[in-house]
Amino acid sequence: MVPRSGDVLRVTRAASVQFIEPLLFRVIRVHDWQTYDGWVWLDGYQLNASGDAVERRSIFVQMSGLQPANAGPFPRAESSPQSRAASNAGRQLNNPRLRTRQAAG
Repeated sequence: MVPRSGDVLRVTRAASVQFIEPLLFRVIRVHDWQTYDGWVWLDGYQLNASGDAVERRSIFVQMSGLQPANAGPFPRAESSPQSRAASNAGRQLNNPRLRTRQAAG
């Protein structure tokens, strides 16, 4: 897959070993810099699950490992019960419906 500006990609370890945790990435620019065969530098935005940009990044990836974002469910990395509990607690704090219920109760 040759990425283009505006594409939303799923970037996993198949694209580069640095991506232990998969991420969604919206391409801004594909650099024409000379690199290893099949590799490319991309500028773009890391996206959250809602599709909102959370961080601008430049990434160096294998084009053969890139996937369109709509290629199926986002694979989850294995995590410990402690990290899942912390993640769930953070989601509850940031959920406006839960905050309203907690304030009313």
